Amino acid sequence: MFKRLKKELQIKIDDNKSHLYLGDKKKDIRLLMLRPIDIMEFSEFAGTNADDILIWSGKSIGKEMIEKFFYEKDWSLEPLPVKKEVLLGVLEGFALMGHGYLTATFKEDHIFISIYEPISQAEKENIMAKNLCLINQGILNGILESLGFDAEGEEVECVLLEDERCRFKFTLLGIDIPEELTDEDRKPEAISDFLSSL
Repeated sequence: MFKRLKKELQIKIDDNKSHLYLGDKKKDIRLLMLRPIDIMEFSEFAGTNADDILIWSGKSIGKEMIEKFFYEKDWSLEPLPVKKEVLLGVLEGFALMGHGYLTATFKEDHIFISIYEPISQAEKENIMAKNLCLINQGILNGILESLGFDAEGEEVECVLLEDERCRFKFTLLGIDIPEELTDEDRKPEAISDFLSSL
């Protein structure tokens, strides 16, 4: 899946329209280039309910990505093993786009998604960097929702709070993951060794 996603996620240019596209132009995934600082400062315009607005904005991005990459796909017809594989593939895609190294761990009633070396890490000294975590939480929630996982998310670890990763817990509503699809937690040392090998 990784090789196929790498091809799918190549950036192409339409010189006539001056648009950047992610993957095939027919999928109409136009790119908006924002620096992390732009996303962080976006919350100033969001006002008092900035957290909810940032999560909602991220959710819209996550849903849009799934809908564009898998257009006309009815995820309610797909079994859980397929949905899990697709989620892992999408997380690989985010890694290729420079969002850090992402992993997912499936448990009976929740899914952990971890981001190692997230883009917020470069902005540790900026108090607004937490907005990047909110956007990420929303994006991941939107992806899960599009794949048919009804879940409530929260960040349980954060590099901005001196943790080694940003980790999000998505509590599943109305579904339990069968034991054969659950995962063991990966040891942090194994992840560190992998990241240092890149």
